[in-house]
Amino acid sequence: MSNDVAYPVFRTPDPALALKTARRLVEFGRREYSEVSAYAEFASVAEVRRVAGLMPGGWFRGASELEEFEGVPFEDQPPFVVGVPAAGLPVEASAFEGRLPVEWEVFDCPIGSIEDAFTAAIGPSTGEIHWDSLEWPEVPEEGFHGDSKHAEVTLLFNTHTRYANEPADDHTVLVHVRSAVFDGRQRNEPYAHWLAAQVGLAVIGPAQEN
Repeated sequence: MSNDVAYPVFRTPDPALALKTARRLVEFGRREYSEVSAYAEFASVAEVRRVAGLMPGGWFRGASELEEFEGVPFEDQPPFVVGVPAAGLPVEASAFEGRLPVEWEVFDCPIGSIEDAFTAAIGPSTGEIHWDSLEWPEVPEEGFHGDSKHAEVTLLFNTHTRYANEPADDHTVLVHVRSAVFDGRQRNEPYAHWLAAQVGLAVIGPAQEN
């Protein structure tokens, strides 16, 4: 079993520019089977309603307490907590009490199918676009063995970290590589630097572990 590690390589307050930049890395590693997913958190009912009108294809899931439904069969839990499409969102605002923030996500879509719409819709909310099943090339002269399992790119909206625990007014592109720690040092960090350089970028911050 292995994990990835991600490095920030670009940051801007312009979401369209952030997407354009992330796509440069994606195209460098893209294969016919590569996919894209997206995730967001909405802190208000108004934001949920707005995005539901713009991105109806995703699934919305209301928040719940850690042990709120402990022992309750999955099929007996409230649909809004399990996950509903836009058409299944509660009509009454009172149904959102105790259910914020609301998560939205869509998985394993064809590259190019959701990115522009999501970038236009995200607004002030925290979210991400994540491309996976890419392939980073082997570079024997640099000692890089290539990778497909952890060849990924993430575009973070309104946060600086993949944990979404640092709200920000700008957007960050991450490049992912396989984590390989020896003697307390991340041995694949040079690979991240090399990958960024191939599309005119550079690592601009510390590693973000999975």
